[in-house]
Amino acid sequence: MRPQVIIIGRPNVGKSTIFNRLVGKKLALVDDQPGVTRDRRLGDATLLGLEFTIVDTAGWEDEDEATLPGRMRQQTEAALVGADVALFVVDARAGITPLYEEIARHLRTSTVPIVLMANKAEGRAGDPGLYEAFSLGLGEPVAFSAEHGQGLADLFSALLPYISETPEEDEGEAEAQEDYEYDPKSVLKLAIVGRPNAGKSTLINKMLGENRLLTGPEAGITRDSIAIDWSWFDPAADEYRPVRLIDTAGMRKKALVVDKLEVMSVADARRAIDFAEVVVLLLDATRGLEHQDLKIASMVLEEGRALIIAINKWDVAEDPGGLFHGVRAALEDGLAQVRGVPLISVSARTGKGIDVLLAAAFEIRDAWSKRVTTSALNRWFDDALTANPPPAPGGRRIKLRYITQAKTRPPGFVLFGTRLDQLPESYRRYLVNGIRRELGFDAVPIRLTLRSPKNPFAPKT
Repeated sequence: MRPQVIIIGRPNVGKSTIFNRLVGKKLALVDDQPGVTRDRRLGDATLLGLEFTIVDTAGWEDEDEATLPGRMRQQTEAALVGADVALFVVDARAGITPLYEEIARHLRTSTVPIVLMANKAEGRAGDPGLYEAFSLGLGEPVAFSAEHGQGLADLFSALLPYISETPEEDEGEAEAQEDYEYDPKSVLKLAIVGRPNAGKSTLINKMLGENRLLTGPEAGITRDSIAIDWSWFDPAADEYRPVRLIDTAGMRKKALVVDKLEVMSVADARRAIDFAEVVVLLLDATRGLEHQDLKIASMVLEEGRALIIAINKWDVAEDPGGLFHGVRAALEDGLAQVRGVPLISVSARTGKGIDVLLAAAFEIRDAWSKRVTTSALNRWFDDALTANPPPAPGGRRIKLRYITQAKTRPPGFVLFGTRLDQLPESYRRYLVNGIRRELGFDAVPIRLTLRSPKNPFAPKT
């Protein structure tokens, strides 16, 4: 495992900007207002040959533990446990405040090595704060500018005693990675999405068996999409299976999303869907299925991801049987493009249904990644044409010649024939439903592309 470096500091000192600088991507949300980051975010960082896991944390505030800022501080303290080194970030332009001194006192009692960073130190305006930072008793501060990328060499020198340089990758290993094919035992990338306060973070905490993500009665606590690696014990296979859980911000109706930070959070959640293999849409059993849920589900399917619907808070649902059948009927009407999406009842509070949910996620990923040989595909295709020949609009027959699978994840098929521009949408659905039903693709999104040969006698444009 890579060494773990955690970033600690009060709100708005540039921790997320430092995180983004070290991972080389804008993964963490950054805004001028304080308190944007609320959960721990991990990323793979590279610094002049050093490779390590960098951990972004919520701003450290001196608030009661029952409050949201207090719970955020508890998450930061928990992240410090097990870290190899901590980067304590101060704002060189703001100078040293009593809160900095309080954080420094706490860090001096920790066994984790501390590297003091004075961020925003570009230009002369940061010099006074840089010199004041010596008073914290944590050694010489590293003058840094996350915005401009200044101070990377000094940070490298400060981290080097605690992190070993990574040896060069073996060429054979690199070639093996390039030849990667789908492995059913590979890490399952599972994103949890839904409206605010559906219980997404609480469900993940229950899976992990710890309060890894910040939760509470307030809606919209989660802002960043947080990925967490975990191993789930599969009782059917009697083995542990790797899972990367991705928590996302709640998605409200587009008309209600006007705040800049919420717009960024929803965009981050959409990127998390693109990254995932299987997406779990979490419903609130106390509110049932709403139009916004169907919009989220349609977006997931349009992105080509395998979808599972889970009804949370099942332990407090009124008339659970009626609710389940009502949601199933609404899904059949509202998601006509994919029939039979898995619907599972769960409880983030008690843990009910979690094993069923994970088993279904692995199963639907197998279908999403499946490839059918051209011979088997065309045997089915011939039978489908015999059972229901294509129509003949205007008395001229549409010729369907053969079909092949062009890609997986999601499954994509190419149908070859003539006059395909006149093939009715109903017949296209007939073929897609047959592929799904007869060839074991279950309720995964399927792409069917129609391709006709060029007419050599057609006038050239």
